[in-house]
Amino acid sequence: MGKTVLVTGGAGFIGSNFCHYIYDRHPDWRIDVLDALTYAGNPMNLPGDPTGHGDRIRLWVGNVTNATLVESLVAKADIVVHFAAETHVTRSIFDNLSFFETDVIGTHVVANAVLKAHDRVERFIHVSTSEVYGTSRSHLMDEDHALMPMSPYASAKCGADRLVYSYWETYRIPAVIVRPFNNYGPRQHLEKVIPRFISSALLEEPFTVHGVGAAERDFIHVEDTCRAIDLLLQAPRDAVLGEVFNVASGQARSVLSIAEAIADMSGRPRSDITLVGERPGQVLRHAGAAARIERLCGWKPVIAWEDGLRRTYDWYRDHRDHWRAQLWLRQIPVRSLSGKVELH
Repeated sequence: MGKTVLVTGGAGFIGSNFCHYIYDRHPDWRIDVLDALTYAGNPMNLPGDPTGHGDRIRLWVGNVTNATLVESLVAKADIVVHFAAETHVTRSIFDNLSFFETDVIGTHVVANAVLKAHDRVERFIHVSTSEVYGTSRSHLMDEDHALMPMSPYASAKCGADRLVYSYWETYRIPAVIVRPFNNYGPRQHLEKVIPRFISSALLEEPFTVHGVGAAERDFIHVEDTCRAIDLLLQAPRDAVLGEVFNVASGQARSVLSIAEAIADMSGRPRSDITLVGERPGQVLRHAGAAARIERLCGWKPVIAWEDGLRRTYDWYRDHRDHWRAQLWLRQIPVRSLSGKVELH
């Protein structure tokens, strides 16, 4: 066998897509998945036979804050890719304690485990998020953009991001920090905007859009993100350790335009789009510069927006049994800026 990769949060959205990616492209690698299987994690997301009966992938059900469990898995790993986190902005406004427990304390546990296994672990990829930047202060945000998190989720991820960097500076653990912009694609939970719109279209329900839908995001297909992480795993150590890398398309799209595109794709009238109050902590604009990873690894997004959105729509259309049980989790009661409690 080749390398052993520990993927925390591997039964979630980006984590499971990453497991599929390396399962298919590195047939000699073994994959250990650690996931607490909260509402956002699903063993059905994983490739192969995650029960561990003779396959190359094994699922360990447990919390990333469990130091004994994490240390035992990290001690057997050549590579650690840390996705495990609470990730939904709106849910962090509704109930934020778990975000700091998982995102900050969990990352602390993983970083300490990597430190203890310094003679074994070759590379530690910490998956951060573009949300740490807050609203863009420039046309494209590079990795030196100020960190101005605007929600409890973003601040928890910002704390984890800087914690990992401090462990690089203090202990020289083999850390690489990745900041993906808004990912979309198969297996994403219905609470996120694109699958929420797609499921509404498929069920012939109204699309709910915050404010007037003017908030802009940089969307990147999850397969492009997985390819970026794989390239960072194989890049020369001296070029990437201690560095931060954006994974972005460089294009910003308004939430309203995405709702309109999905309505048109599904044959639903645009009059199905319903405006609700603006969400607290709303980031007005996100668009990322990815010149650093392009220069060091030759990475560029290869999945065009129109093609990626069509592929995503088709996946949800063809896999209704996979997501139907999530329908009740699509919306969360939040007090909007106007003071009204609404489902977001």
